[in-house]
Amino acid sequence: MRLAVIGIGPGDARYLTAEALEALRGSEVVAGYPLYLELIADIIRGKVLLQTPMRRETERCRMALDAASAGRTTALVCSGDAGVYGMAGLVYELAPQYPDVEIVVIPGITAALGGAALLGAPLGHDFAVISLSDLLTPWETIRSRLVSAAQGGFVICLYNPSSKKRRDYAARACRILLDHLREETVCAVVRNAGRVGETVRVTTLARLKDEETDMFTTLFIGNSSTKVINGKMVTPRGYGGYGGA
Repeated sequence: MRLAVIGIGPGDARYLTAEALEALRGSEVVAGYPLYLELIADIIRGKVLLQTPMRRETERCRMALDAASAGRTTALVCSGDAGVYGMAGLVYELAPQYPDVEIVVIPGITAALGGAALLGAPLGHDFAVISLSDLLTPWETIRSRLVSAAQGGFVICLYNPSSKKRRDYAARACRILLDHLREETVCAVVRNAGRVGETVRVTTLARLKDEETDMFTTLFIGNSSTKVINGKMVTPRGYGGYGGA
């Protein structure tokens, strides 16, 4: 009785790990958000599909655990990495109710890493990942984390920058960061990383607040060391300072 919680990355087969691909092919049942199932439709054709819309994540996890508990080899898919704003944590919270189910987590490429590869090397030193969604986290907590990350000199990667109900959240975050960072701080906007419609743009913090964003956008805010080299966003780790390689 096994449930694999799988990070599918951006959804393109090129970005699936070999372990994730093997687990998907070996599963009888695949559960997930409809969009994520659609992204891997060619791989899971012929499987039993279990799906729920957004904001019914607990129900989705229970469906997957129920299927596994019934003896069916099951996969629960998440965009990006299963443990980074994914379902792995919720599955483990529910796990005590399903003592017969073996749970394994299979990692995937999260948006911070996929976007960073397109940009160059913006995450070469310490960085923080913060979601701007306040569905599960109060805005004041998010604000505190933005301030702490900026004051701590972290490169900042922002997930879920805006939605239909949160159109101004990215701009609000930028205004908070501008209280602690220079206007010319190197920033970038990555949309649909690894998917159709992929776009990448390097900009500054002063201009970032006016960018159009959505739930498929990831924002990168550099630190005081981040620079543009040959059009790429790079945060040096400091190897040159001691001759390392």
